[in-house]
Amino acid sequence: MAKKKIKYEITNMVAAGNLGFEVDLYSLIQNFKNIEYEPEQFPGAILKFNEPKSTLLIFKNGKVVCVGCMNKQVIEKALSKAHKLLLPYAKKIHRKSYDYEITNMVAYASLELDLNLFDLALGIDDIEYEPEQFPGAILKLKKPAVSLLVFKNGKVIVAGARNRREIEASLEKVYSMLSKFGKKNRKK
Repeated sequence: MAKKKIKYEITNMVAAGNLGFEVDLYSLIQNFKNIEYEPEQFPGAILKFNEPKSTLLIFKNGKVVCVGCMNKQVIEKALSKAHKLLLPYAKKIHRKSYDYEITNMVAYASLELDLNLFDLALGIDDIEYEPEQFPGAILKLKKPAVSLLVFKNGKVIVAGARNRREIEASLEKVYSMLSKFGKKNRKK
């Protein structure tokens, strides 16, 4: 049987990296309006860009986490912008460039199935369904190591993937697992 190709949309990408220099976070809040830093609440500064739309968590050792991006190009644009903006405030430069890796991708898809989540919870291991707390079931896959939120209308949110291959593999796997518990819905 051929695997079903499921269309999906990436809704968020998270990247962790290093700016290549140490930063005096106190000097940043004195010089920029779009940076928040409250060390008693969180050890990093929060830098928000409208263009490209992204949020960066910046730590004094130069480590950075970039969230809210839709693709790799936006991540690179945000990190490049932050690097140029913050370099004049560097305390100790280790190298002249930044680096990063994508640590999490979140995607949205429709399996085009109507599902009975109670039946799923009874018939599949590694699935949690507590309708009093949350309207979807949580399915944790070991390979690829991702979590999926599954809703009765067949909509799915994939979290924890590191690349498109993992998203696609998890959607194929979950469709194969769940199709026997649901019926094809006519709505798109």
